[in-house]
Amino acid sequence: EQDVKYKTKESTELDKTAAETSSDRAGVQEELDAVLTYLKGIEEQCIAKAETFEERKARFEAELAGLKEALRVLEEETALLQRNSARHLRGLTVHVPMTA
Repeated sequence: EQDVKYKTKESTELDKTAAETSSDRAGVQEELDAVLTYLKGIEEQCIAKAETFEERKARFEAELAGLKEALRVLEEETALLQRNSARHLRGLTVHVPMTA
């Protein structure tokens, strides 16, 4: 009879320990899943990906278009500055009429 009591008590303690261990494992698994999800996001941001030819070409064409536009603006501003400047002859200022 003493043996049965001891075995019953041991069985109850083992059941309790198993339940606690299962609960702990579930918590650790949730943490692991969260860490793996975070790691996946970090890897996507940090690991360099090769740029395709189409992407490089589009980026180059956009840069080239921007440079052409900047050159056009600078040329127009230079032309306007040259047209609007006053002419000086030995201390005499002659105003050139502006043409549009």
